[in-house]
Amino acid sequence: MQAFTTLTSKVLPLDRANVDTDAIIPKQFLKSIRRSGFGVFLFDEWRYLDRGEPEMDCTNRPLNQDFILNKPQYKNAQILLTRENFGCGSSREHAPWALEDYGFRAIIAPSFADIFYNNCFKNGLLPIVLSAEQIDNLFKQMADGYQLTIDLAAQKITTPDGINFSFEIDADRKHRLLNGLDDIALTLQQADKIKEYETERAKRAPWLFA
Repeated sequence: MQAFTTLTSKVLPLDRANVDTDAIIPKQFLKSIRRSGFGVFLFDEWRYLDRGEPEMDCTNRPLNQDFILNKPQYKNAQILLTRENFGCGSSREHAPWALEDYGFRAIIAPSFADIFYNNCFKNGLLPIVLSAEQIDNLFKQMADGYQLTIDLAAQKITTPDGINFSFEIDADRKHRLLNGLDDIALTLQQADKIKEYETERAKRAPWLFA
């Protein structure tokens, strides 16, 4: 998992509340569990004018030019600014997979659905909760090329005019993001102890290892 320390990036403003996981990555794409290749299907039903299917080539698909993700001024934005209850609906880890695969590293909103919020941390995405008033202020500042700087260690967001917004994050989740540690990487930190246990266990119960 890619570590998250500091990030300065353009911001993509998705001014919608209650964006559910089926909007983020529609159900037909859930057949794959590869964790990659979902970025081209992010917000598929809003982004394209035809129906997307797994493994299809999106190069020449007709785009919905009115959808914010298709606006050229937001190309390569790594920060998503949105409204309350982002990631609601059915539980699917494919949603953060799609966001991360597209290139987003952080999402700023007044609130998130609990399961989606937890899944973000497991996949290297930083979900940041700010107050509705702070979110409103950021939306009002939006202009082409608008950038924010996120400093995870300091737990602050800095605007181009030097205004800072502080945010809260659980200490363990912060440690994992700063060091790029997913669940597997955390387990592998104990590899020596696991090996020691397996060796001892094999001596006491050799039939389990036959």
